[in-house]
Amino acid sequence: MKSQDIRKQFLEFFKEKGHLIVPSAPIVTKDDPTLMFNNSGMAQFKEFFLGNGTPKSKRIADTQKCLRVSGKHNDLEDVGFDTYHHTMFEMLGNWSFGDYFKREAINWAWELLTEVYKIPKDILYVSVFEGSPEENVPFDQEAYDIWKELIDEDRIILGNKKDNFWEMGDQGPCGPCSEIHVDIRSAEEKALVSGKSLVNNDHPQVVEIWNNVFMEFNRKADGSLEKLPAQHVDTGMGFERLCMVLQNVTSNYDTDVFTPLISKIEELTGAKYTIKAANDAEEKVNIAIRVIADHVRAVAFAIADGQLPSNGGAGYVIRRILRRAIRYGFTFLNKKEPFINELVTVLAAQMGEFFPEIKSQQSLATNVIREEEASFLRTLDQGLQLLENVVAQTEGKEVSGAKAFELYDTFGFPEDLTALILKEKGLSYDKAGFDAELKKQKDRSRAASEVATDDWVLLAEGNIETFVGYDQTENEVKITRYRKVDSKKDGILYQIVLDNTPFYPEGGGQVGDKGTLVSLNETIEILDTKKENNLILHIAKKLPENVNGSFTAKVNEKLRSDSASNHSATHLLHQALRSILGTHVEQKGSLVSPNYLRFDFSHFSKVTDEELKQVEDFVNARIQEHLPLIERRSIPFKQALEEGAMALFGEKYGDNVRAIKFGESMELCGGIHVRNTADIWYFKIVSESAVAAGIRRIEAITNEAVKAYFATQEKDLEDINAALKNPQDTLKAVVSLQEENTKLKKQLEALLRDKAKNLKGELAAELKEINGVKFLAKQVDLDATGAKDLAYELGTLSTNLFLVLATAEEGKPMLTCYISKELVAEKGLNAGQVVRELGKFIQGGGGGQPFFATAGGKNVAGIAEALTAAEGFIK
Repeated sequence: MKSQDIRKQFLEFFKEKGHLIVPSAPIVTKDDPTLMFNNSGMAQFKEFFLGNGTPKSKRIADTQKCLRVSGKHNDLEDVGFDTYHHTMFEMLGNWSFGDYFKREAINWAWELLTEVYKIPKDILYVSVFEGSPEENVPFDQEAYDIWKELIDEDRIILGNKKDNFWEMGDQGPCGPCSEIHVDIRSAEEKALVSGKSLVNNDHPQVVEIWNNVFMEFNRKADGSLEKLPAQHVDTGMGFERLCMVLQNVTSNYDTDVFTPLISKIEELTGAKYTIKAANDAEEKVNIAIRVIADHVRAVAFAIADGQLPSNGGAGYVIRRILRRAIRYGFTFLNKKEPFINELVTVLAAQMGEFFPEIKSQQSLATNVIREEEASFLRTLDQGLQLLENVVAQTEGKEVSGAKAFELYDTFGFPEDLTALILKEKGLSYDKAGFDAELKKQKDRSRAASEVATDDWVLLAEGNIETFVGYDQTENEVKITRYRKVDSKKDGILYQIVLDNTPFYPEGGGQVGDKGTLVSLNETIEILDTKKENNLILHIAKKLPENVNGSFTAKVNEKLRSDSASNHSATHLLHQALRSILGTHVEQKGSLVSPNYLRFDFSHFSKVTDEELKQVEDFVNARIQEHLPLIERRSIPFKQALEEGAMALFGEKYGDNVRAIKFGESMELCGGIHVRNTADIWYFKIVSESAVAAGIRRIEAITNEAVKAYFATQEKDLEDINAALKNPQDTLKAVVSLQEENTKLKKQLEALLRDKAKNLKGELAAELKEINGVKFLAKQVDLDATGAKDLAYELGTLSTNLFLVLATAEEGKPMLTCYISKELVAEKGLNAGQVVRELGKFIQGGGGGQPFFATAGGKNVAGIAEALTAAEGFIK
């Protein structure tokens, strides 16, 4: 049975059982600050389990893209080494929100597996929670009795808290679970060892395929459990593992989920994937191919959902996954050029029907991955040179762990690659020292991000919180709940929830509102507003003295107005870019703050100055047209698209959406906007740059910020005029000054060349012979170009010259090394290595060719030591 049919059968089965089938949420979370990525099927439904929202149906089923590479659930380092862990995987799930419970969930799971999918009952085992006296949670007798009706008792396993009590995190909904495991070993293996003994023991052919979680409790901050007001079912079945069972193979990578990717990797690399490796070399190739086949899925889908690789947060995790794949290809498949990007085509063809985002964003994912590959391969080349330097400085056979860690931490050079290269050279590194440095780094990071969150203190029952900020910036409110959050980074803060708040929570690129909560006795400053699990959180440094009192919530109207101006301008900017550059332009990210706006978009080349001017003129023309805001707060999603509204990939939309229209610009958006484009006043682009391959970024300002910008420009012009003695024509005066400066530069260069020629004779007389080499190390009063000219002039005098010249123009030390090509060949000398070593004396470094290289630095005082040390290279 093909994987696509397996997925369809699951969804059709639960549709017949009265479940609403919903699409997968984006793999990158947008409105949950506790998660970087959707790491489980239930992540997009957290608000329903927490009681902060009402689902569209009490019964839901889906297949969710999941990513487990950070935090509590992190499978990254296992991927490739076994056949069943993945970074990205699909989780097939069915959900009950206060509707059916254990009997239906267990019976339907069994019916689907054994009657629809026809999995033999005698290869299945199930587990139930054995209970936990210390938590006062009893043995799950109900689940056990239900299973007894379906399966032999000797196939029911009692599981401990680690295996059979599922928790969302340190706090929140949790409950006992009942897992279903499958044993796909051969009959001979089963005869030797019972599958029951291998359950939950990391055997590659005795694996869990389905987990039925019975949400009954809430874990509080102090670790205690309390009963939830309603009972829920949260199930998850690993799609890739299910395919392995139904396609009668013993590895996820042998299913048609992965075989097309593996075939393409074989074609691109010339490597061969073997189902059973005959030796260590074959197994290393297998691991590399598995890593690449797995990782490209995670990276491509993350990019398609709007997360570009970067140096921080979720973007860093995506970059790290891709770099892991690149280095496996570099080390074990001998691929020194980008190739992983070519796998996106296979992925789009294979999964595009069910996940259309991978097909529509295929070009973007391909371009971004290609650029990331090229960049990291350059890093690997640099790392190899740095490692050579470390080896050259190492006495004995062991490189220090601190040095190996510096290569990893500062330059991004992988630890395992360091180990491999050192081994080839007959060396090793201090693994314990490396691990100690890594632990220090992790401890620092953990300490910096450590957060202790108290339980909510509830002051009002039910979901009564509403947002009124589209119509009001001031409102009478009461507090419905609050909690204390203590972090190393921010100290003690309080998260306050209001019954009908005018404060806009951070979202859709727009920053959260600031303002105050005012009562008769006090004023509480609201520092920020965020959204978590459908609750709007108002962040404050202290609580009101009387949390049960009435307050006036006041949004900072100046900041709100500036944000609204910038937000509406992003919509007009988007329209302008599509009109002027082409309809291939799509928004790929934005930041809307009171001070400025940032807009990332797909485009294949730098936007020219002329195009930027056209974009500015387009937006300002819409501002001058005084276009009114047409807001439709609840329009059916399909209708909005049919009417031309722009929807963004990577965003999660409900059945009804909010549409914002200014003239011909219409977008789905939940942000705050001006009432009329005239309120924006003026739009000014301040920068355009590259973010990644095929992604450009524009930063711009509006309104008061433009007025301040023009005032600064005017002041700068006044200062320039004053410096030029107030000429009649400022531009003509500047051009004249530039022309004069060019002439003077040419004259100076000619003088320096003459000076270098005159120095040639003087320095030729100072050359001394050491071990058959004509040697000179001296500081000269020239600039860097003059030193280079002088070195080449002296190079014509001899075929055995070793020369080091130092300059210190404007307090910036520079070393120039010239070695005759004959010496390079005969004695193996290398000018690049020389300047890298001598550069340490001037607190710098550099490189170049074997016969000529330069190094710059910061410490002029180190020049004398560097020149003295130079002689050591020929002794």
